[in-house]
Amino acid sequence: MVPHRREFLATGFGGMVLSHLLAGEQSAKPKAEFNGGLHHPAKAKRVLQIFLNGGMSQMDTFDYKPGLEKRHGQQIDLGLKATATGTPGPLMKSPFPWKQHGQSGRWVTDVFPYLAGCVDDLAFLMAMASKSNVHGPASYLQTTGFLLPGFPCAGAWVSYALGRLTDNLPTFVVLPDARGLPYNGMGNFSAGFLPASHQATVVNPAAPIPIPDLAPPTASKFVTPEASAEGLKLLKRVNESYAQDRVGDSRLTSRLESYELAARLQLSAPEAFDLSKESSSLREKYGTARNGAEGAFSRNCLISRRLLERGVRFVQLWSGAGGPSNNWDNHSNIPKELPPIARQVDQPVAALLADLKSRGLLDDTLVIFTTEFGRMPVTQNGVGRDHNGGTFVTWLAGAGIKKGVAYGASDEFSYLAEREKTTCYDLYATVLHLLGIDHEKLTVRHNGIDRRLTDVHGEVIRPILA
Repeated sequence: MVPHRREFLATGFGGMVLSHLLAGEQSAKPKAEFNGGLHHPAKAKRVLQIFLNGGMSQMDTFDYKPGLEKRHGQQIDLGLKATATGTPGPLMKSPFPWKQHGQSGRWVTDVFPYLAGCVDDLAFLMAMASKSNVHGPASYLQTTGFLLPGFPCAGAWVSYALGRLTDNLPTFVVLPDARGLPYNGMGNFSAGFLPASHQATVVNPAAPIPIPDLAPPTASKFVTPEASAEGLKLLKRVNESYAQDRVGDSRLTSRLESYELAARLQLSAPEAFDLSKESSSLREKYGTARNGAEGAFSRNCLISRRLLERGVRFVQLWSGAGGPSNNWDNHSNIPKELPPIARQVDQPVAALLADLKSRGLLDDTLVIFTTEFGRMPVTQNGVGRDHNGGTFVTWLAGAGIKKGVAYGASDEFSYLAEREKTTCYDLYATVLHLLGIDHEKLTVRHNGIDRRLTDVHGEVIRPILA
């Protein structure tokens, strides 16, 4: 029976899966036991990172500033000759009403009515800052810890450090916005100089084929178990010869591991993405029947929970495509541009938090809600806002996180981080800490340098830890 099953799995790749790999060999990287961690007991078992591509406006969502209300329309000198893409205009208060929510009294505008009901479960970083106010470098910084391409992203580092929770699904899965990849494209999900097997598996459930090449084309009648078996024999001989001549080259091994995983995905992936298995009432809470990008993001949120539940260790969920529109890059008109993209995430992310909580998954799942930078307190193009690396807001929830707290503060106009400033290095030092990893000890020697996710910076943000 076993050989027959292998032949069936291999058929989906036109004979490109090695039979000895399909016997179930494990990655050479040992798995860290949960609660043992690598360096200390872990609080978190898995991570969900929700990334708002384009730069969410903090003073129109979570960072209430009475100073902006009082001095709306005034031209003040912030020491700026120019902003990222234009000339700074006068101060602009948020066009959206503010209200305090929950026992924590957290201020939220009405663009997030559903998330406003979750604030007592969240820990806010109110003084995040970036080294860049340009999308590409800032996105790299917030996903990899470096301004330049070529470095491993957080998901790849976690995959490398802790390995798989299941042999049937990838360790690291990315769900991009249905309308397209974010700024930097696949560079945000790169394994960099880590073994290629830690690269993200990118899945677009809204596409006609969410995961390419899991099954042979329907027109390829020649792809039969017999043909695959013959191809396997030949390919095994070729690959063994290739590997013997290139000791230390991880690309072939990683390619073979990806084929092995894809073979298992043929059996497990369809079930993981089948939302009909969920109750209609739950799908309604997520808003999966909504139209267009809103519905696609809602479905991605529900799929994220299903992936986490089934053993994916790191899920990265994106809102917003790259480019001048369909994202959080609201240069032209905050009143018109921000509400649609906020509506995309508000209901489903709140439903996702509640769903994780009701299933007990939030006890060992760390949720991160972040963006690459914030926006300016002054106007651009009349009622738009330009890029601002000086301050923005990130929140966390779940495993090991204190509920209903805020850490740090921006200045009176939400222009610069003023008190208890945090950066991506501190964020990832904290994430790794909760996963049982000392961020200073997770290193890989590359080009003569011991590289790490937090570069040479970062402190665990202990005031937000439970």
